[in-house]
Amino acid sequence: MNRPFQKIYFDPYIFFSLFFLSVLGLFFLFSASNGDISIVSKQFVYVIAGFILMILVSQPDPDIFRRMSGFFLIFSLMLLGITYLFGPEINGAQRWVRIGPMSFQSSELLKLAVPIFLANFLFDKKLPIQRKEIIVSLATIFCCSYLVFRQPDLGTALIIACSGLFVLFLSGLSWSFMGGSLVLLIISSPFIWNILLQPFQRQRIATFFNPESDPFGASWNIIQSKVAIGSGGLFGKGFGKGSQTQLNFLPETETDFIFSVIGEEFGFLGVLLLLSIYLFLLLRCFYLALSARDRFCRLVIGGLSLTIATNLIINLCMVVGLLPVVGMPLPFISQGGSSLMSLFLAFGIIVSMGTHKKFLPQ
Repeated sequence: MNRPFQKIYFDPYIFFSLFFLSVLGLFFLFSASNGDISIVSKQFVYVIAGFILMILVSQPDPDIFRRMSGFFLIFSLMLLGITYLFGPEINGAQRWVRIGPMSFQSSELLKLAVPIFLANFLFDKKLPIQRKEIIVSLATIFCCSYLVFRQPDLGTALIIACSGLFVLFLSGLSWSFMGGSLVLLIISSPFIWNILLQPFQRQRIATFFNPESDPFGASWNIIQSKVAIGSGGLFGKGFGKGSQTQLNFLPETETDFIFSVIGEEFGFLGVLLLLSIYLFLLLRCFYLALSARDRFCRLVIGGLSLTIATNLIINLCMVVGLLPVVGMPLPFISQGGSSLMSLFLAFGIIVSMGTHKKFLPQ
């Protein structure tokens, strides 16, 4: 049998979509940070490093990710443990681990490790998947999500839970089981509210249902976000001319609420352009999932793509008041190295899974 010649595995549709998103992200970040070159420069370094990481990760055969899935999950949990033991406490939460002059949010790796591990665990199981596989999968999802939730980091914990549940759903989970789980979740909601949620998390949820209750306190962020987006109109106020942004009425403009900056300064048309790129990118990922070479690759691509889509939807709904504020960045746009690098890593894995095909014997 002749060995196939070596080639570079590359998906131009994903690459250029991420390139346009990253360029727009730096452009929007410059305005959101009131022209702070240091913030934009640091983000630019992360973007370059992210593209290099994505290209490197996309080259290995998907079987390597399958064989290393258990190690990847254990490594991610070990980093989370190090964060608990040695991570600095910032604003009452331990989410970061320092590596020299840099810091990294260790929970970001679990967004990738959980779906890859579950895809490896479930890809060769007969359909429909049995109760034992469901229990093991749910236990894995709960343990990983709960550890992140206790940092506390509700937003990332929800994304990790979704990443695992998506793989479980794509593996053949029955609708009756999902319906029963939803009923159980509703029944247990008083326990979740009174025991699991922190006081500030309960306040955010209460603010979501009644945002006018504390307009100068807990409701300030979401009220200013709505004002900023609504005032943008069709064409926006212009680059660097958003009053809510430039006069510092809008909080967290570089991170959680950067979409509000885009809506205010670039209007409906700017938002439409941005969302069109996201839509094209996700549709390309779903196409790669459908055409992937085996069930493991389909589960990983599908799980990661739906997780990224959920991250996007939560941020959009959060800034317009359709969901409580949970601290969710806008993919490739918000400031933050950890989130950005984990996204590039995810797309590197997706490209690897989508471009490697089985070679037939010659």
